[in-house]
Amino acid sequence: MSVYRNTVWFVKGLREYTKGGYEAAAKHFAAEDLQVDVTGRSYMITGANSGIGKATALAIAKKGGTIHLVCRNKHRAEEAQKEIIAGSGNQSVSVHLLDMSNPKEVWEFAEKFKTENRLHVLVNNAGCMVNNRELTEDGIEKNFATNVLGTYILTKALLPALEKEEDARVVTVSSGGMLVQKLNVGDLQFEKGTFDGTMAYAQNKRQQVTLTEQWAKSYPKVHFSAMHPGWADTPAVRLSMPDFYEKMKNRLRTEEQGADTVVWLAVSPAATKHASGLFFQDRKPVSTHLPLASTQSSAADDEKLLQLLQDMSQKWTTDSCKG
Repeated sequence: MSVYRNTVWFVKGLREYTKGGYEAAAKHFAAEDLQVDVTGRSYMITGANSGIGKATALAIAKKGGTIHLVCRNKHRAEEAQKEIIAGSGNQSVSVHLLDMSNPKEVWEFAEKFKTENRLHVLVNNAGCMVNNRELTEDGIEKNFATNVLGTYILTKALLPALEKEEDARVVTVSSGGMLVQKLNVGDLQFEKGTFDGTMAYAQNKRQQVTLTEQWAKSYPKVHFSAMHPGWADTPAVRLSMPDFYEKMKNRLRTEEQGADTVVWLAVSPAATKHASGLFFQDRKPVSTHLPLASTQSSAADDEKLLQLLQDMSQKWTTDSCKG
């Protein structure tokens, strides 16, 4: 079945996820969807010093939003800040340094942030694909720590701030790669079998989609969405998937094309006309499963993922991050 999934997914990707796929989809976009002024609204974007995160931050800054760049590297973050301010003419662009793989640091950052700032939209964009199994200082597998546990703790800790605001949103940048994976709550940190960084990443992205669905059920005051940016030419793709990049580089989307749906989900009134908890591609909700791929998980497993993350996070957080 995995061969079937991978084959169907790649054929689908050649048709939909490339630059050509974006250009075909864009013919049906409503231009007025992004003709909005978001002055006075606050946006936190993780992993915003390059790639899709930076392109998202620039696009929203041009529309007047207050931007909070959450990045790990101080130099690259400050360079991105300068470029976004210069490119948008918007001075309301702040830098916050944070390692998303450090759960205690993530929680402490979120707790401090919400006492000092308002927040209308959280964009969970930061991620990594480490191709060899590595553990953080806390003993957590690196991909899972960054892509899932860090995202879970940050989102949960910031939800009280988001719930205070009108039209609050959480947008999670997932990946169409999750379509080849079925949720596996029995091995969250990839301790069994041969480690495959690409499949670990795809499993993380499946977990993000499941979290989005579950959060939407529990927090009706906030609009949750996950999305697939397509195959975009970003520094992360070049670094983590060099073979894929070399084969596909002439067909990859630009960073701006990859960020388009993120921006749409974060700012457009049209986005929240759709139900909370959906998975989007090129400004429209799409299935979270390939046909006949047997990747549907049970409601019990979906709920178990939340419980496992809650239990795991207790070591570094307090009751405000439960649930």
